[in-house]
Amino acid sequence: MRHLDAAERRRRLLVRHHLAAPAAAVEQVAGDVVGLHSSDPATVVLAARARLDPFTVADLEDALYERRALLRMLAMRRTMFVVPLDLAAVLQASCTNALVPGERRKLLAMLHDAGVAQDVDAWIARLEAETMEALAEHGPLAANQLTKLIPDLALQFKVAVGKRYEGTIGVSTRLLFLMSTQGLIARTRPLGSWISSQYRWARMVDWIGELPAPDASAARAELVARWLRAFGPGTLEDLAWWTKWTKADVRAALRANHAVEVTVDVDDDGSPAAAWVLPDDLDDTPDPGSTVNLLPALDPTIMGWRDRGWYLGPHRAPLFDRNGNAGPTVWVDGRAVGAWSQRAGGEVVTALLEPVGRTAGRRVAAAAAGLTTWMDGVRVTPRFPTPLDRQLATS
Repeated sequence: MRHLDAAERRRRLLVRHHLAAPAAAVEQVAGDVVGLHSSDPATVVLAARARLDPFTVADLEDALYERRALLRMLAMRRTMFVVPLDLAAVLQASCTNALVPGERRKLLAMLHDAGVAQDVDAWIARLEAETMEALAEHGPLAANQLTKLIPDLALQFKVAVGKRYEGTIGVSTRLLFLMSTQGLIARTRPLGSWISSQYRWARMVDWIGELPAPDASAARAELVARWLRAFGPGTLEDLAWWTKWTKADVRAALRANHAVEVTVDVDDDGSPAAAWVLPDDLDDTPDPGSTVNLLPALDPTIMGWRDRGWYLGPHRAPLFDRNGNAGPTVWVDGRAVGAWSQRAGGEVVTALLEPVGRTAGRRVAAAAAGLTTWMDGVRVTPRFPTPLDRQLATS
């Protein structure tokens, strides 16, 4: 049985994720890493910038909002991604549609508890119809603009009453989230800059047209094929975690792709595990040479696998928060070896968790200086700060 060691896995990571040489376009980046994480809007920009040279925010905005070759949507693990349109259809069928019943139940329960109407289903249907009508008439609108046109969207109600995290939420927040999960509406331009997460909404059909609707099992097979091409070899546990599917669904998708079983190193110490690759993907990857990369929080590379020892080593605790969210990281030769952050004035600073050698150290310093210049005074605060990120930001 073919064995792919940690060094081969890191070579694949560098080449296939465009960390050894830049990609040609932002659409290529988003497709080749099977989606750019967008829970934190800054991640999309900084992940693209790490893989393109030259790159400006306008390049991404053009693809997202002018040419509309990319779409921001909910997908794997109930997480936001920016993806090419062909991948969007695959994700809607394989991941997003399955989230709709749960999201609808949550909204129904909240509205029932709040006593907003006797027939909550009919009440939701009416608001959905009125929202679609408003967007058809006026074009993209933000939530606060929709609430002026549809007063019931402005209703507020308490959630988690009596609990430590009790709070108030607006009907617009939950309803628009549900409608986007159903594929009825799309997030368009933000109200603020590229670090803003307050988006305008448009009808999906007006924004990008009708998405194809492949069969769910076929879509799962397609998504696994894309993941294996970008992240393979991967274990069954990697795929089940990344997709949030049952292992039975993952196995079925592997069979549909005639995936080949191999063994891999899951840790630097060479601990072997069973893993899978596409049948035409058994060859070694040429050495791409020495690399240094500064990747943002929640970058698709560091979040691509469940078992991360082969590229993370012993550095999980300082580089991730308690819920498994990665912070901004420093990479040398395909390994996460430190973190980066910004001081109050915008300067990018780094901290290395292991020796990397004098040459690589100079390259890390140069990368930090280059990112400081590129940010041009914009300061990004990760949505999910990690221990080392907090320490650096206040140093």
